Amino acid sequence: MAKTAKKAKKAKKGKKAKAVKTPRAAKTLKTRQTSKTLQTRKPPKRPAGTPWKTDKWFVSPWNYEPEVMKQFKFPPAKDIKIHDITLRDGEQQAGIAYSLEDKLRIARALAEAGVHRIETGMPAVSKVDEAAIKEIVQANFGPDIFAFSRCMVSDVKLAKECGVKGVVVEIPSSEHIIKHAYGWELQKAIDLSIEATLLCKELGLYTVWFPIDASRADLNWFLDLIEEISTKGHMDALAVVDTFGGISPHAVPYLIKKIRERVKKPLEPHFHDDFGMGVANTLMALACGCTVAHTTVTGIGERAGNAAMEELVLALLTMYGIDIGIKTEKFYSLSKLVRELSCTTIPSNRPIVGETLLSVESGIVASWVRRCRAENPLELGPFVPSLVGQRPIEIVMGKSSGIDSVADWLERMNADASLEQREAIVLKVKEASIQKKGLLTEEEFRKIYDSVAHG
Repeated sequence: MAKTAKKAKKAKKGKKAKAVKTPRAAKTLKTRQTSKTLQTRKPPKRPAGTPWKTDKWFVSPWNYEPEVMKQFKFPPAKDIKIHDITLRDGEQQAGIAYSLEDKLRIARALAEAGVHRIETGMPAVSKVDEAAIKEIVQANFGPDIFAFSRCMVSDVKLAKECGVKGVVVEIPSSEHIIKHAYGWELQKAIDLSIEATLLCKELGLYTVWFPIDASRADLNWFLDLIEEISTKGHMDALAVVDTFGGISPHAVPYLIKKIRERVKKPLEPHFHDDFGMGVANTLMALACGCTVAHTTVTGIGERAGNAAMEELVLALLTMYGIDIGIKTEKFYSLSKLVRELSCTTIPSNRPIVGETLLSVESGIVASWVRRCRAENPLELGPFVPSLVGQRPIEIVMGKSSGIDSVADWLERMNADASLEQREAIVLKVKEASIQKKGLLTEEEFRKIYDSVAHG
């Protein structure tokens, strides 16, 4: 009898142990955020060579969770195109003035990077622009060449004379900007659009109708406008234009859905960066099925600029697994060329192309660099520098430097110092950097080393 009771007790215990593996218990185990649970939970197995981690980049694996990805309606990668507007909207940044030769050099560099379409400028702006567009067409670098024009018959004819494949035709589209900025009656915007776009069709130009300030227009007015132009006028594609960068990423899908209810044309997002949302908004638009993104090199453009091509393309490649055929290793040299010819500067830590992006001053991070740069470089950043044509990561010397920073520089110099001397060097480096308000040169560091090591 005692044996039977013991057996029953054991069986009961076994049942309890087994119960932990039931779906409900497993769910409890998954959701309970205790330190014990976190210690016992095994990390998910990830296959080698995953979309989020390759030998070139390492981004968050959660970008590729099915629950995240099921929201997307990206077109096939081969259908997503970059329509570069550096030579037109980029040049509208205050102070930028490209010569004919500048435009040719930038167009050639864009073609070498694999850009699909180049908006070469507005021929009506100047004779130089007109001549540059014609020369770029004749050079036949590879990308499709577009011109930009107002909704005016004379502008469209001039674009045709330049030999371009397509034309982006602009018109104000919000009631308030038509009235206050242009001083027009609303009907004038409609009439000019119909007349100009029908001429584009007659002349065989691929026509992208470009409604200025669309994102701030009354929605019903705007939808009626685009429907009227698509039926009475002509458009091969419709630009979704956020002229003042005022639309939020979460409003983009709603706007695109409403447009598609009225117009069955390819949509081309054109977003400005006044709130720093240009790239995010363009990604949202592409995730809704748009196929052509308007971008500039390093985000140059009027006011705060446009969606930056480098950031958009690299995000597509690494965070969404979409390779649209752009040669990312050209990004740094392309950006540098555009900056030089534009006579512009950028923050030194700008994403992807910044000059000090790969400079490490922090003593803690310098320790990481020394441990990881040879075999585990992706512990130091989301992509390897060569992916975007950047220089290798380097340890620099400044106020935030530490013992490992000093050790690295001493190795460069084939010099040595005791731990006590290194600590003294660190203190002197900090003092000198504060006084200078910047990083130290090798010569300045060598003087500090000599003063400590040799008295």
